[in-house]
Amino acid sequence: MSEGEMTGTEHTKEPGRLSVATTATDGIRVLTVAGEIDHHTSETLRQALDACDTPRPRIVVDLHQVTFMDSSGINILIAAHRALAEAGGWLRLAAPGQSVMRTLSIVGVDAVIDCRETLRQALTN
Repeated sequence: MSEGEMTGTEHTKEPGRLSVATTATDGIRVLTVAGEIDHHTSETLRQALDACDTPRPRIVVDLHQVTFMDSSGINILIAAHRALAEAGGWLRLAAPGQSVMRTLSIVGVDAVIDCRETLRQALTN
């Protein structure tokens, strides 16, 4: 599959709150998340990040459409990062907006999980 080619789009929606579109680019699962990640919507993200059936899973979470994230989102990302690393894979975060990046920085997630300014950067080594 050539760079940038996408396959397998799936949508999970919780009306008015959070949506996750799943695609694949060069064997990397890309989750495009939109809306707010909080206690009420976090299960949608948790389910989308589940890669227990994939050997050496690689996931990029595109956050450019996320307007808010609380500790629920932080905890899910950290748990997913650990699980993916244990499975020989990785998790990267792409294009967080200013308010989300501030939250990630304050709690130090950006020092633990690879954060890239753009989706393109997150998809390249």
